[in-house]
Amino acid sequence: MYWYEEDIKQLEKVSLNKEYEPETIFYGSSSIRMWTGLKDDFKELKPVNLGFGGSTLAACVWFFDRVMESYSPRRLVIYAGDNDLGDGRHPEEVFIFFQQLVAEVQHRYGDLPCYFVSLKPSLSRWNIIDKFKYANNLIETEIVKNTNNWRFINIYKEMVDAKGYPKKEYFVGDGLHLSPLGYQLWKQVITANINR
Repeated sequence: MYWYEEDIKQLEKVSLNKEYEPETIFYGSSSIRMWTGLKDDFKELKPVNLGFGGSTLAACVWFFDRVMESYSPRRLVIYAGDNDLGDGRHPEEVFIFFQQLVAEVQHRYGDLPCYFVSLKPSLSRWNIIDKFKYANNLIETEIVKNTNNWRFINIYKEMVDAKGYPKKEYFVGDGLHLSPLGYQLWKQVITANINR
């Protein structure tokens, strides 16, 4: 996990220079980190962006206590697991990392309202899309059956067309990262789920 060290140090600096006490933590991989408009998109939720590039769900678990050290949020929004599968891990491993993250959150924050954003249907990872569907299914089932304070936000179904193929306008040229339209969609879907 040492290759994330510089990113984690940057996140620690963010916590030292807070403009306000954040109520909503967005935590996870580059889909969170690259969300440049996040602060404005969710200003009523007083957000902080704690995404770090290339992060896996495994890394989110590993660094959880360190990154969350000085925060007392009212809610947590997570997007991670995409890179685990891209690195060759199996959906069952991603599910185990999710369970570990649930335990970490419970230990630090108790029954904090948490939102897990489903893995997205990336064009660049279409060759392993069945793994994405399976991982999403495992995590959603766990949330529905065993957690009262977690909610599964199904972004996947919003990003595909009638034939189940990813809508290209939601991605930049690499077919992996989100376009401005993609972030607009995420804002709408996440807001609708948080405000229920």
